[in-house]
Amino acid sequence: MTIILYATRVSAAGGRKGRIHSADGILDLQLAIPKELGGMGGATNPEQLFAGGYAACFENALLRVGRQSGHRFADGDVEVIAEIGLSRNEAGAFVLHAALAVTIASVDQGTAETLVRGADDICPYSNAIRGNVEVAISVAVR
Repeated sequence: MTIILYATRVSAAGGRKGRIHSADGILDLQLAIPKELGGMGGATNPEQLFAGGYAACFENALLRVGRQSGHRFADGDVEVIAEIGLSRNEAGAFVLHAALAVTIASVDQGTAETLVRGADDICPYSNAIRGNVEVAISVAVR
């Protein structure tokens, strides 16, 4: 039996040109089709929302893995940039692809790569899309 630790509910009306609204009222956003896809732009879109969620979730997983291995990072020591792309497969269906650019301060390259692999193992977003979405992860130290 799976124990749900947290659940949220968001409704959408109007598709990519509509609005999303969370049941608790905290999230209430207008959506727009990006100019690159022929839309007007000027508002967020599902890919931006996914990228923001993935970046935040992955960074939190990385901070947790770091703590578990004895590394305490200060604010600003870790940066995760997520890029979500939309393309078509051979059958013409829309598919997502993702890239994560991770930068970590105060550790060597090998340690950074080990921490990122650990974060990828526990991040709910990574686990949700593994095997379904192509994800490229780059790791840099500063």
